Amino acid sequence: MDTAQRSGCPINLTLEMLGDRWSLIIIRDLMFGNRRHFRELLTQSEEGIASNILADRLKRLTESGLLSRRDDPSHKQKGIYSLTEPSIQLVPLLAQMGAWGRRHTRASEELSIRAELLEEGGPAVWTDFMEELRALHLDAPAPARSVFAELRAAYLAVVARNAGAVG
Repeated sequence: MDTAQRSGCPINLTLEMLGDRWSLIIIRDLMFGNRRHFRELLTQSEEGIASNILADRLKRLTESGLLSRRDDPSHKQKGIYSLTEPSIQLVPLLAQMGAWGRRHTRASEELSIRAELLEEGGPAVWTDFMEELRALHLDAPAPARSVFAELRAAYLAVVARNAGAVG
């Protein structure tokens, strides 16, 4: 991995690690979609990442310590990707990006509901979500509250409501 840095500015260093479009999308899909395998990340993302780009970004994110990879016990050639503590700590940043995107772009209702709930819930919800991500990805004890389930239920409710309005 190239370790040359343009400057020691923390914003620059963060952008050097996460600044391309796909890195944050992959982290988002692991975080909010619990997509843990290459094939899931390739086929279930709305953005349609190319397989060579996905392979490159997974390698970069793993080398930089934002993801970990372990062999899948069910298939020798598959890997299971997990968030690491530094990527779990991106929850507040992604929540703020989602809130900004809701206000300043034409985001869809279905794909905005999670951002809305994270914005409304604020740091308390972010902390609960990070605890749950630690349980899912780092084998920490499972918390009583499942923010992941709450976000998923809200998303599915909006999808169902909008499907009913169309039909």
